[in-house]
Amino acid sequence: MTEYKSMYDRFTAQPNFGGSCAGCGIVFAVNSSSILVKTGEGAAVFPGMEDFGSNPAGFENTVYLGTVDGVGCGCTYYDESLPIPRGMAFENLRNLLSVLDESLGLVAARALHLANWLRQNRYCGVCGSPTLPSGTELAKKCPVCGNSAYPKISPAVIMAIVKEDRILLAHNRRFAGRMYSVLAGFVEPGESIEECAKREIMEEAGIRIRNIRYFGSQPWPFPDSLMIGLTAEYDGGELKADGTELDDAGWFRADELPTVPGTVSIAGRLIRWFTDGDEA
Repeated sequence: MTEYKSMYDRFTAQPNFGGSCAGCGIVFAVNSSSILVKTGEGAAVFPGMEDFGSNPAGFENTVYLGTVDGVGCGCTYYDESLPIPRGMAFENLRNLLSVLDESLGLVAARALHLANWLRQNRYCGVCGSPTLPSGTELAKKCPVCGNSAYPKISPAVIMAIVKEDRILLAHNRRFAGRMYSVLAGFVEPGESIEECAKREIMEEAGIRIRNIRYFGSQPWPFPDSLMIGLTAEYDGGELKADGTELDDAGWFRADELPTVPGTVSIAGRLIRWFTDGDEA
């Protein structure tokens, strides 16, 4: 079984539901899939509250996360209408994950997930009233009708399918360039993980699979996924990309792989599992 690093190796969660970012030495100021970083530092350095001035705009709705190496950190959704402070720029978290220490990257991913949740739940989904922090749990609560909104987590399967000495890789229309990866898909209501894996592979690639085994999992805040890694074997059918999500799919030997994701993602780790010939 592949071992994964945990954000808790350096991060200490300190629940303070609705707590502010005041005094935080690390602030994850999020806009969609990007986070503000200091420029000209030679590395990915996140700002602290002192970098936003004495009365900063955009910090009315925050979550205090806890501490990283003893330094307090929090997150907020930084609306695109706000000015970007001098010496800072938004950087896509996908790019940051390749250069950040892994534990700090996982905390940044948690911040991205929660900051987007804050943005999406400023108003009650039942009656439309402005929501408030629960104060007792990680939730936004409506003071009018009492509805509670919790962070959304969407389970998705991601699969390394092997046929003899080859792995199934595909090019998704949304991928940049000619990147290929393993197949993935969201679990639908009433579906088990195994049923989802079989359905997704049949819908997208036209083949059947067997011997589905658990590999590992990874939180992935694009937008709010929990990726459930699986391995499986080919069990019949003719491989054909669906032409909707995938525009190409093929079987690849370990010595002839196309451009694939790095091991910062579980997709890359599944491919590494195949190339290394490890047992799940």
